[in-house]
Amino acid sequence: MNLSSAFNFFKSSKFISWKSTGRLQQTLVGCIELTGKTLHSGKVSTVKLWPELAGVGRYFDFRSNVIPASIDYANESPLCTTLCKDGIRIRTIEHLLSALEGMGVDNCRIEIENSDPEDRDVEVPIFDGSASDWVGAIEQVGLKVARDECSNTCEKMAAHINEPVHIWKNGSFVAAFPSPKIFISYGISFPQVPAIGYQWFSSAHFDNSHYTKQIAPSRTFCIYEEVEKMRNMGLIKGGGVENALVCSVSKGWLNPLLRFDNEPCRHKVLDLIGDLSLFARCVNLVAVIETATTT
Repeated sequence: MNLSSAFNFFKSSKFISWKSTGRLQQTLVGCIELTGKTLHSGKVSTVKLWPELAGVGRYFDFRSNVIPASIDYANESPLCTTLCKDGIRIRTIEHLLSALEGMGVDNCRIEIENSDPEDRDVEVPIFDGSASDWVGAIEQVGLKVARDECSNTCEKMAAHINEPVHIWKNGSFVAAFPSPKIFISYGISFPQVPAIGYQWFSSAHFDNSHYTKQIAPSRTFCIYEEVEKMRNMGLIKGGGVENALVCSVSKGWLNPLLRFDNEPCRHKVLDLIGDLSLFARCVNLVAVIETATTT
């Protein structure tokens, strides 16, 4: 069972219970606008984040084409998370969605555009390869309690897993277990790249401050010897040491100092939070989640 199929199965199964978190849904106080180069296409795109009504959730708006930030529209794609609907594709969404989830933005219209009127494929900017730019912008504009059209508030619901579930694919796995709170433990294995090697990162504390300081600053990474192959595949055209950690098998890190000793593993947690936010709109997934990635 692949990850998308598993999520869709458990969304509607008896293994999920929905409970109130005791918190009200939130949205942004005002609009956020950021422009930057994208990782894979190398083009420049602009994203505007708008406040949204309670109960609406998070969704993308590309030239009046609306795609909810939901697992229902997830499309398998290499080296990024992609949403697809009616021939429109929104790529590399994981860092932005991770920031929205980590900072508690439950309802948001994500307007995205680029300069090519013929494009039906658009990508979220990469910035420095982390979620820090998004987090900083959210902190600057602030959050408020979201209200619906009748000015009513809505409680934030959480999906609680009642029985364990696990998924294996190409030597990697994700497992989720029932738990009264969120706990994530992530491991990566790159034995052929000594500077990365084997890393773990675990976290059981998920308020805004923890996400901002311990997860959001971690940058995406790649192996220097694989760069040419990826570019020949049409990927990472906009990639470089200014927006990714680059590690050579023989020479080690080609960037300045790491922000954390296990920064690559922390970035995987950043990505996971963004991907899990697609599970459903306006909900959190509450469970113990363990995952490991090998290359």
